[in-house]
Order: sequence, then structure tokens, then C-alpha cells
Amino acid sequence: MTIEAPETKIVESSRVACDGGEGALGHPRVWLQIPEDLGWVECPYCDCKYVLKGHEGE
Repeated sequence: MTIEAPETKIVESSRVACDGGEGALGHPRVWLQIPEDLGWVECPYCDCKYVLKGHEGE
């Protein structure tokens, strides 16, 4: 059984920044690198899933 990520964002760059998006209630900004072979990465703080454009169906 898999659990869906709380939020999924389609991005065009393989390097993304995540800060939780909620201002003071967010988390420290982290830079994430999307592996080309996998096509997605999850934030270790908020579990937001970043999917590289073109890898949406994987």
C-alpha cells in the first residue's frame, strides 16, 4: 500500500528549492536534485513531491 504525497508539483528544472511554502510555518529552505533516471524527488521535511516535466506518468 502506497501513500500519496501531500502535494505534487510539476517542475521544469531538475534542481528545486523547497521551504514548505507556508512562511513562518514552513521549514528551512532545502535544495533538492531530481535524479534524471527517476524523474522525481520528495522533500525530506514536508514530503512534497517534485516531478520533472515529462515524467508525470512514471
